[in-house]
Amino acid sequence: MTQKMRIAHLAGPTATIQNTPPLVTSNKARALHGLPPRLAEDGEAPKFDALRAQRLAAPVKVYVEQFSAHPLESDAADLYGPPDGYLAPDGTFSPTKRSEADKAVYEMELRPEDGLYPLPYMARQSDGSPWEDECAAPMAERARARQGFFPDGSRSFEEIDRLGIGADGLAGMISSLADVDFHRILPPGGFMKGLPADQRKDQGEGDIAPEASGQTFFPYKPYHLGSPPPRPALARLTNRVQAIMDSGAYDGAIWTQGSPNVEETSYWFNLLIDTKAPIACNAAQRPQGQLSNDGPHNIVDSLRYIQSRVWADDEGRNRLGTLLVQEQQFFAAREVAKADARPGGYVATGGHGGILGQISHAGRVAVTYLPAYKHTWRSDVRITLLPQAVEAVRMGAAGLERVSVAIKDAEGRLLEGAIPVVSIIKDGGYCGMDWGEDPALELDLLASIDHKLATGLLSGFVIEGLVPYGNMTSTARMKLVQKAVFSGIPVARVGRGAPEGFADLHPFLIAGSNLTATKARLLLMACLMKFGSLPTAKDPMRPTPDERAATAKAMEAWQSVFESH
Repeated sequence: MTQKMRIAHLAGPTATIQNTPPLVTSNKARALHGLPPRLAEDGEAPKFDALRAQRLAAPVKVYVEQFSAHPLESDAADLYGPPDGYLAPDGTFSPTKRSEADKAVYEMELRPEDGLYPLPYMARQSDGSPWEDECAAPMAERARARQGFFPDGSRSFEEIDRLGIGADGLAGMISSLADVDFHRILPPGGFMKGLPADQRKDQGEGDIAPEASGQTFFPYKPYHLGSPPPRPALARLTNRVQAIMDSGAYDGAIWTQGSPNVEETSYWFNLLIDTKAPIACNAAQRPQGQLSNDGPHNIVDSLRYIQSRVWADDEGRNRLGTLLVQEQQFFAAREVAKADARPGGYVATGGHGGILGQISHAGRVAVTYLPAYKHTWRSDVRITLLPQAVEAVRMGAAGLERVSVAIKDAEGRLLEGAIPVVSIIKDGGYCGMDWGEDPALELDLLASIDHKLATGLLSGFVIEGLVPYGNMTSTARMKLVQKAVFSGIPVARVGRGAPEGFADLHPFLIAGSNLTATKARLLLMACLMKFGSLPTAKDPMRPTPDERAATAKAMEAWQSVFESH
């Protein structure tokens, strides 16, 4: 018998995999309370109510018609034992058949402790009207809106475990593999009225104070109330995940997040989190319980992947880094990207691999390639190697000046103010404002440079230029980019889209290899916290030969990281 794993589930933001379709008042409830039925698109009442997972309040006895689980059960009736009894048309149960109208049935008692059961949704609004969507009325304010996202992973895991059916016809696909603790890192749902500690089911301690969307939890729906996490949230998630992985309590972790952004966070973990244990990331294109929802299978596959230990080297260390487990494949965090909003909508970018293995239909887990790039416990920019402070550049009264930026506190936790501000410059043909290529006309780029120098924060740019070299097409904008570099602001360049070739070396720009712009941005942010800002020139538009040499020398360390991560 295989020993159960202990797994940490890490709840991330805007996670469709932890979202549900709206709870709509059933027609059964509408009929009970004298409300008009909910009509389908054809104007008729739908044939069925949606069944939603709910808990029984008390035991209830039910009778199930024999041979109703499959249309061909009765074809093999000779293989079956007798029913528990017979139900007469008036509802009377008898252990023996008393008339031809009696129906063969199984008798059972359903109990609250059995877990969730799919049942019609009977709730109404406080004014007696039916629920039609997540909001009490279209475009309602937050106070009159319900949440479709779960506050942590416990409910989604329970529904998968209780209602999901494996290839062997059995349930319990999570609990048979692992004991799971649920951690709210940047959760997609929150307790706006707070929650006493005795009502909590996760492993946290103490009461939860009232929470606010965009501050402590981060949904994307209802769409007009969406609140994605801001830049400083990277520090919060880094510290919390590092502490969980440092605890030694877990065989691995599963991170769930919204499908467009999980590719970014997985790469951030790959760069920053110092752990030898596996972290598998999951997303879904369809909410929990929706037709053909893909999330449950991805989560179970992550458990199978961690249990298989195919990720472990001879010393038990994770050799694959952080990865995304989707549709029976696992993608390297560095290469994975969302290409479409459908199951199977992830691709490996860069043109040179990126799919590290697969999980077969029979559950066999296989590694097909090992990543060549550094990750997690081997990363040169992992949190444990970052300095306590570095220098940034700020525009002062007398010109450019260097200021200290704290990166970690005394306990080694990443500080929110340390997270750099890095912008992506999307370059295309015909970018120059006018004939003659005058840098003074490129007000958007000038304003961005000035803003970065005004903040005193670590900052940088990523150019998404021509494929594959990352070249810009405007000489005026290129002059301003070099001004940024000699103002201490590092600039990496990559090819547009998902280039398969490698960005070329440049004397003063970091070659971003075959990274996408979003991945290069994260790596540049990590490098800024490692190295601080570049040297500055007295006149950034006209650097001296010595100033150029100093910048080129400083960039060698940056380029080394970009070539190995």
